[in-house]
Amino acid sequence: MRFPILIGLSMLLPVSSLAAELTVSVEVPRLNVAEYHRPYVALWLENADTGEITSLSVWYDLNLRNREGEKWLKDMRQWWRRDGRSLTFPVDGVSSATRPVGHHTLTFIPGESPLNALPDGDYRLLVEAAREVGGREVLTLPFTWPVSAAHTVEAQGEHELGAVSLTVAP
Repeated sequence: MRFPILIGLSMLLPVSSLAAELTVSVEVPRLNVAEYHRPYVALWLENADTGEITSLSVWYDLNLRNREGEKWLKDMRQWWRRDGRSLTFPVDGVSSATRPVGHHTLTFIPGESPLNALPDGDYRLLVEAAREVGGREVLTLPFTWPVSAAHTVEAQGEHELGAVSLTVAP
């Protein structure tokens, strides 16, 4: 019997087709500040051997007039220099709206967009957040692909990001 499950980026897949996955959990912390703005967040993979970059998800204000939200993407400096400035926005399957305070989970399936093909090797998941009238923060979570057993890598942000985890499953 095949049961559909909902996974990241609103794709519906039968359970039997799930051979491997990368699940990312990102916490947007509650900040006690006078003027709060939701952070812009970029998640991307970097191949440690080749330096190749794959943007997984970019959260920004898609609804501003005249695509005004795009001009602030460069505030996520590390992601912007490595991949963002070469992209045309919005990026299908990658761009999405900013997220509120709380935990957000995204699941990515190798062989499907935006991963398409994930070659064997050592990788880093990078998560960068920047907030208007706030700061900027980058967290790095290393992993090796493929894996023979599921494992989780975690990092803790100090101000713009809370707990971030990556679970890699075969």
